[in-house]
Amino acid sequence: MSEMDSTAAVPAMTEQGCPAGLPGSRPTTVLATCLRLTIAAFLALGTSGVPAAPGAQASAHRLADGNTGGDWAGWGRTYGEQHFSPLSEINGGNVNKLGLAWSVDLPPGNAVSVPLAVGGTLFYTTGYSVIHAVNAASGKPLWRFDPKAAEAAGERLRQGWGSRGIAWWNGMIFTGTQDGRLIAVNAATGREIWSTQTLEPGDHRFISGAPRVFDGKVIIGHGGADSGAARGYVTAYDARTGKQLWRFWTVPGNPANGFENDAMKMAARTWSGEWWKFGGGGTVWNAMSYDADTDTVFIGTGNGAPWNHRIRSKGKGDNLFLCSIVAIDGKTGAYKWHYQVNPGESWDYNAAMDMHLADLAINGTMRKVLIQAPKNGFLYVIDRLTGQLISAEKIAKVTWADRIDIATGRPVEHPGARFPDGTTFEMWPSNSGAHSWQPSAYSPLTRLVYIPVRETGIAMNDQGIDPDTWTYQGGNKPNLGLNLAPVKPDPLNNTSRLLAWDPVARQEAWRVATPGAWNGGLMATAGNLVFQGQIDGRINGYDSKTGRRLWSFDAGAGILAPPITYTANGKQYLTVLTGVGTSAGIDSSQLAATPDYRTQQRRVLTFALNGKAVLSANKTVVPEPVRDADYRPDNQMAMRGMMTFLSHCIECHGIGAIAAGAAPDLRASAIPLYGEAFRHIVHGGALVSQGMPRFTEFTGPQLDDLRQYIRSEAAAWRQRESERNPG
Repeated sequence: MSEMDSTAAVPAMTEQGCPAGLPGSRPTTVLATCLRLTIAAFLALGTSGVPAAPGAQASAHRLADGNTGGDWAGWGRTYGEQHFSPLSEINGGNVNKLGLAWSVDLPPGNAVSVPLAVGGTLFYTTGYSVIHAVNAASGKPLWRFDPKAAEAAGERLRQGWGSRGIAWWNGMIFTGTQDGRLIAVNAATGREIWSTQTLEPGDHRFISGAPRVFDGKVIIGHGGADSGAARGYVTAYDARTGKQLWRFWTVPGNPANGFENDAMKMAARTWSGEWWKFGGGGTVWNAMSYDADTDTVFIGTGNGAPWNHRIRSKGKGDNLFLCSIVAIDGKTGAYKWHYQVNPGESWDYNAAMDMHLADLAINGTMRKVLIQAPKNGFLYVIDRLTGQLISAEKIAKVTWADRIDIATGRPVEHPGARFPDGTTFEMWPSNSGAHSWQPSAYSPLTRLVYIPVRETGIAMNDQGIDPDTWTYQGGNKPNLGLNLAPVKPDPLNNTSRLLAWDPVARQEAWRVATPGAWNGGLMATAGNLVFQGQIDGRINGYDSKTGRRLWSFDAGAGILAPPITYTANGKQYLTVLTGVGTSAGIDSSQLAATPDYRTQQRRVLTFALNGKAVLSANKTVVPEPVRDADYRPDNQMAMRGMMTFLSHCIECHGIGAIAAGAAPDLRASAIPLYGEAFRHIVHGGALVSQGMPRFTEFTGPQLDDLRQYIRSEAAAWRQRESERNPG
């Protein structure tokens, strides 16, 4: 299907017949009808362009936990972020009749967004926060909004891969952008209503996560602590106007400048040295939940900046509020309580994964709880009124800690976990996490949590690094302060599974092995089903009580995005976006197959009972190393180029220049063969609009070295192919 530009967006009233006339009516009747429609549309927009309907109360109902409506109006459907739908038209008894209803082919670029469906319209993002609206029942395009984020991002384009999701409220769609804007768009027309810059000029922050909306406010965080001196915060804005209402900083700043509030004063006592010069970290790049009953916002914070605790804080203190769940007053942004999953964090163990709000019977008493499986390999159940830890159990291989002490809430760490005296420690899970950003789900019917678990390890040390003299190099280079290396061969490494966990019994209910080390986000439904897309290109439906696979569809491309379900015209649909992107594109060894950036089938797939649509045939282009008759080995140049590649290019173009879907495979590209074309793209920014950053700091010799490294990797590929197919 073709897609329409936002500048050509057609208001709904036009589709009701104004330009073409009303069949069987006299011209005067047509004119009168059109005039009434035009006036109604104008009044609906109001003087500010903000839609007046459906109103704040109706908007709150669409996002309220426990509602029975057919919309999917937020990242996790409701405030409580359960990724659960009460719909049951599609169920375990008839899911075998689920078929493709319609599909839309997408262009190259990020396709791991969580879509939204409200009032019969499906909204989704591609690339760098390009929003699309289509008819939810047919896929017919309605409008497209492009904020031109890649062009505006500057150096921020060197981080992240694009938007993971959007938010809806009161007839508006909200998106964050790579360059830091928060934008409100009219959900009926795709016209921009307001835009505000949420970040500071010249910093290395960026936005990839979905905003959340509550009580007429929209809240947004950011990323950037892995490659910049970032001090994390979240900011709440008035959803109608974009006016800033409050900001909550997650780590303290320079004491000489004073503290923003008592929470920052308290947090500063858990830091040492001159931490503020390093930024500190604690970015809120993904997870946020909301409890309407207590007007409490819960945020999950990220790792330290730099990672190494000995550099960041002289190895002292818990460093609040890194890797924490923090409860904030929704009206004022004031601190309520916190729980820190990794005190003195030093391993990139984010607590930025989904937080499910639920009511559970714990030891015979109903408790209002928050459930989270962060990166570190444990699943936590926390009292969401007080922050008290109820339980914490391992759900994956864990070497950094023996257990979590329930009395103190603190981990009992392995003595070698902080790699003392220059030692190397084999960390499980790796910094990629036992659970990454792909959503888990909670079903209030089965009372089980469903988690896309990963099993990966990594070796860590800080050999050769002096904590007293180490400085961040800038330029969006990794802000780690330690060394990473592969672990010893282990059959468990780079495997994954779909895990069902009983948070009351504190034990596994069932598991299903999934292909590769990466698997897709999850959705549970009242139809006794759990749906998940997987890296091998299939989307599967499982019995939510037993894990038995009941349905499967070959999507033809890896799937990381979670599916959603909703009703349109009285019928239940299921939608998922296909295509591999984000950090899964760094290491091809973790994938079931290596997708090609240009030809992998990024699509919007929508299913319904008795759906009869058929996917178009997949492209079968297989990448191969570029022919390079002029190539001459130069190991010294290639080694210098490799160091530049590792510090600037690996995040998109992959380990060993083996791209895994997030960017083109440079070994198969002719561009590195030609110095001027290469300079024009890498140094001059010729492909910025397509997501390729500009590196103006690279000198001519650096560009030559980088070209040599890429050409050497292509030559190594050609050699392997020649040995595999002699003659």
